[in-house]
Amino acid sequence: MSTPEVTNRRQQFRALHASGCFVLPNPWDIGSARYLQHAGFAALASTSSGRAWSRGVPDGGETLDEVLAHLRELVAATSLPLTADFGDGFGAAPADVDVAVRRAIDTGVAGLSIEDASGDPGQPLRPLDDAVARLRAARKAIDRSGAVVMLTGRAENFFVGQPDIDDAILRLRAYAAAGADCLYAPGITQRAHIEAVVAAVAPKPVNLLVGGPSAFSLQDIAAMGVRRVSLGGALARAAWGGVMRATQLLQDEGSFAGLEGATPGATLNSLFDPAQR
Repeated sequence: MSTPEVTNRRQQFRALHASGCFVLPNPWDIGSARYLQHAGFAALASTSSGRAWSRGVPDGGETLDEVLAHLRELVAATSLPLTADFGDGFGAAPADVDVAVRRAIDTGVAGLSIEDASGDPGQPLRPLDDAVARLRAARKAIDRSGAVVMLTGRAENFFVGQPDIDDAILRLRAYAAAGADCLYAPGITQRAHIEAVVAAVAPKPVNLLVGGPSAFSLQDIAAMGVRRVSLGGALARAAWGGVMRATQLLQDEGSFAGLEGATPGATLNSLFDPAQR
């Protein structure tokens, strides 16, 4: 997909990374995407986990075709730029990543990320040369398309039980050299780690995941040099938390107290009424 509107969204998304720090929230369906636009955010990111849970499967349980259909749905849902949580690139080899990325670009996304988790419990991180080759394949696919799509390289050390900041930085530097426009080490929470990542890949922008209550405010994070903050599956988990608390109270105590604070139906109907958008 390459329409003037899509091109404009892609340019807007890239411009957001030029200075300052912005929040990149993660919707998991059309309704949550439209609400987040209504709330005033400037861009959105998909969440593989949030989407998977909404369909009753674990994170990583969707096929490439299912992910692409979801991305098209989210792109069409709002007028905001959307960047895709694109897993490991959906392929056994770099050539397969190339094909998958070209298909992702056709959905109209403004960006996408490629991670280095292997899915193998015995070796949870891909060897660096393999991970770099996959990033390069994604970069070449984007460049050949001519689309202004931002590529994010992800070092998954802290997500897969190997919290080695030195190795994460080594990987992020390699991904930057391979053509990643933005770098991301999900799971880092210490100030020293965040600042070290920002310094290591400067002047390229860094994405920070905040998946729960944090000791840092958005202003604190901006002062560390982070350019964007994503929430991953946190909003979806918050929604699930509300549902699970309410149903547990009903099951355990016969209490409807968990429904307190529920958003009125009239508010939701008004939010999603096309005549009022």
